[in-house]
Amino acid sequence: MIEAESNQPGYTLWQMALYALKLGSVGFGGPAPLVGYMYRDLVERRRWVSETDYREGLTLAQLMPGPLAAQLAMYLGYVHYRVRGASIVGFAFVLPSFWMVVALGWLYVRYGGLAWMQAVFYGVGAAVIGIIAISAYKLTRKNLGSDWLLWGIYLVSAAITAVTASEIVWVVVLGGVLVWLRRAPPKWLNPAGTASSFAVVALPAAHWDWPLLGQILGFFAKAGAFVFGSGLAIVPFLYGGVVTEHHWLNERQFVDAVAVAMITPGPVVITVGFIGYLIAGLPGSIAAAAGTFLPCYLFTIIPAPYFKKHGKRPAVVAFVDGATAAAVGAIAGAAVVLAQRSVADVPTLLIALASVVVLSAVKKLPEPVVVAAAAVLGLLVYPLVSHS
Repeated sequence: MIEAESNQPGYTLWQMALYALKLGSVGFGGPAPLVGYMYRDLVERRRWVSETDYREGLTLAQLMPGPLAAQLAMYLGYVHYRVRGASIVGFAFVLPSFWMVVALGWLYVRYGGLAWMQAVFYGVGAAVIGIIAISAYKLTRKNLGSDWLLWGIYLVSAAITAVTASEIVWVVVLGGVLVWLRRAPPKWLNPAGTASSFAVVALPAAHWDWPLLGQILGFFAKAGAFVFGSGLAIVPFLYGGVVTEHHWLNERQFVDAVAVAMITPGPVVITVGFIGYLIAGLPGSIAAAAGTFLPCYLFTIIPAPYFKKHGKRPAVVAFVDGATAAAVGAIAGAAVVLAQRSVADVPTLLIALASVVVLSAVKKLPEPVVVAAAAVLGLLVYPLVSHS
C-alpha cells in the first residue's frame, strides 16, 4: 500500500472533523472496533493518514493514560493539523455520545430507571463481541506479520489482559523495549541516543462555584490521569470511587451506567457523562466529562511532537513495533474478558457467532446495522430467557 505523504494532507481539517463526528455518532462497540474503524477508513480507504502515523498514534494512546479511541482520534487530528486538529477532532469525536448519554440520563432520572436496557444489552453485548473479535483479528494480521518476538509479546499481553481484566501499561512499555533492544540496541554512552521521557502534566485546579462539582471534576480528572487503557480498565476505578468511596450512586445505578455506555456509540468511557448527570444534572455531566478527557488530551498533544520528529529512527520504530504488538494483544485480551461477561448462554453465543459470520460475509455492512438487529433480538429473547 502506498502511504500518504505526511506533509501534504489530502483532506481538510473540517473533513476530518466531520468524519470524527460521524464515527462518534455511529461507532459502536468500544475501543477495539473504533480503532479498527479508524484504520479501515483513514488508512486503507481514504488514505488520509499513513500506516506509520496510525501505528505511532495507537502506541501513544496505549502508553498514555485515558481512553484509547479518543486519544487515537486526537492524535490522528494532530498528524497534519497539530494542536488545532487534535482539539477539534477530539471534541467532534466525543460530542455525539456525550449528548446521547445526557439524554439517557434525563430519561433515567425522569422515569425512574431503564429496565428495558437489560434486554437491549443482552443482545447488543453479544454482538459487540463479534465486532471486537473481527477488529482484533484485522489489527493482528496487519501489525504482527511473521515476527516471532512480536507474536510472543502479543500473546503475553493478551493473556495478562484476559486474566487481570485490565490493561497494564508496563506490558506495553516492556514490549517496546524488548523489540528496541533486539533490533536497534542503543549505545548506552552515546549522548545523542534516542532514549526519551515524557513529562508529567499537572492538571489545572478546578474552579467550579459549587463544592460538589469541584469534587466531581477532581475525581474524574484523577480517573482520566491515572487509569490506562479503555473503558474496560476505567470501570473498576470508577466503581470504587463513585459507589464505594463517595456513595454518589448505588450498585444498580452504576451497572445501568455501564450498560448505557455499551449501547451508545463512541468511547465506552463516555459513561462518565451519564454518571455525572445522575449525580448533579447537566453541570455534573460536563464536569465529569471534562475531568476525564482533559488529561488524555494533554497526554496526547504534548508527546506528539516527539513521535512526529523522531518516529522514523530505528530505535523508535523498533519500540513502536513492540509496543503495538502488546497493544493489539491487550485488545484481544479485552475481547476475551467482555465475552466472559456478555456471552452467558446459548442465545447470546448464537448472536455473537452470527455477528462474526455476517460481518465477515458482507464486507460493507455497517456495524450499527448489526448492533440494531442484536438490540431487537435482545428485546425479543431476553424476556423468554429471564423467565425460564
